[in-house]
Amino acid sequence: MIYRRIRNLREDADLTQSEFSSYLHISQRAYSHYENGTRDIPTDILIKIADYYNVSIDYLLNRTDKK
Repeated sequence: MIYRRIRNLREDADLTQSEFSSYLHISQRAYSHYENGTRDIPTDILIKIADYYNVSIDYLLNRTDKK
């Protein structure tokens, strides 16, 4: 699953999907689709996620193991 890392980062931060989706200003359901890979994550949301966890977008997309 390509977006496994966003779930792992969220869980490591002890956040629920609802809590993190509030930070992103999206619904919990939309965020769930992103974590499950059933919808592509828009670029602006990817940037917010990367900034929040201080990681690269390439790391989120499994293009590198370097955060």
